[in-house]
Amino acid sequence: MTTRSPLRFLTATAGASLLLASCAVGPKAPDATLPPSASGAFIGATAPGVTAEAARDDWWRLYDDEALDALVRLALVENNELEAAAANLRSVRATLNETRNARLPRLNAAASATYSRQSAGSVPPGGGAPPGAQDEVETYDAGLDVSYEIDLWGRVSAAIRAARADAAAADAALNVLRVTVAAETTRAYADACSANARIAVAERTIALQGETADLTRRLLAAGAGNGLAAARARSARESSRAALPPLRAERDGALFRLATLTGRTPAEASEAARACVRAPRLSQPIPVGDGAALLARRPDVQRAERQLAAAAARVNVAVANLYPTVTLGGSAGVTALDPGDLGDGDNFRFSLGPLISWSYTNPGVSRARVERADANAQAALATFDQTVLAALQETETALANYANELDRRAALEAARDEAAHAARLSRLRFEAGADSFLTVLDAERTLAAADAQLAGSDALVTTYQIALFKALAGGWSEG
Repeated sequence: MTTRSPLRFLTATAGASLLLASCAVGPKAPDATLPPSASGAFIGATAPGVTAEAARDDWWRLYDDEALDALVRLALVENNELEAAAANLRSVRATLNETRNARLPRLNAAASATYSRQSAGSVPPGGGAPPGAQDEVETYDAGLDVSYEIDLWGRVSAAIRAARADAAAADAALNVLRVTVAAETTRAYADACSANARIAVAERTIALQGETADLTRRLLAAGAGNGLAAARARSARESSRAALPPLRAERDGALFRLATLTGRTPAEASEAARACVRAPRLSQPIPVGDGAALLARRPDVQRAERQLAAAAARVNVAVANLYPTVTLGGSAGVTALDPGDLGDGDNFRFSLGPLISWSYTNPGVSRARVERADANAQAALATFDQTVLAALQETETALANYANELDRRAALEAARDEAAHAARLSRLRFEAGADSFLTVLDAERTLAAADAQLAGSDALVTTYQIALFKALAGGWSEG
């Protein structure tokens, strides 16, 4: 009778495993394709103020504002939400490294010393106890165990793909936050500057109305005016003064937002932003590129695509869990009753062979897990499609808002110039006695409203510029 060699049996098992491993198990990833119309030029790319040149990552430098550059750089380094997202990315990457190690053999080293005695009750009645059954026994053991899972059905490979996609999605999530931080920092700075600009307009209006009130007071004192005109002039001045506190509160709120974005307390708000008196302005058209470049650079699209890949890989993991697991294992060591005998060759032991395990006692549970993973993959595909559409919508909306606000500002600027001219003429005619004071008051009220509208439009233009830059997803590579 011949004895089969354990090594020969192990080799045959490994060969069969490699043959079976060549078969792919599980569905492929859902098709994350883009619609052909998504890669073309933007609808609003022909509007004034934009150009089809490639979008820039350092878009805030187009404002040529050193204070803004410094604030954005500070925010990309000191923002606490970015720090938390970066820590989360490190955690996900550590999980990826842990999953990758499943490809490697697992090695366990163990050593033990036991002191035991067999119970007399464990000996069957009349069976006779072996010699020394009631004696205390010392047992010493040391050895190594090695096991390696053969990835027959691609379970390990799919788990690694899922973990790799999770890491890429976390990286993209960090980049999404970088885009947001860069845009919101610029927006907070611009809001503070715009509020200061509107405060300056209000103060000029108050000064002009104060001169008018003084004029009516002098005329009244000289007997050439009337109390109604003086009262109306004072009322107009005080109404303009009432507009100042909300503007100051708006400026302070923007400064406090800016401080939080840059990792500072409100008491440490930027003095450069506090002193800024004009909203940042561009001296050149905004480069927007096209749809293909947009979708390639937007990190939220990248994140959705990687989440889809991870969900598809988990479908493969769930399907592979329907099949048996084959593990090759071996162990070697020594066992002795005395520590001094551990080096004795007769006490050496070893074992070698495959282990096949199949958790198929409840197939309904396993198949439900496959269905769940497949549903998650379909949801991830729908999320990816929606993310693409939302990115295009956001960009086209930002282009439309910006272009129309540029037209509105041009009209408001012309209206303000005409209102200023009318106010000068009405004052001259009033001083010459050709018009009543009501004409002057109405002209100055119109000028104040035109100035306020123009200042508000200047702020909106900057806001829509930043919204467009954010939609174009610039800034994250600067991080």
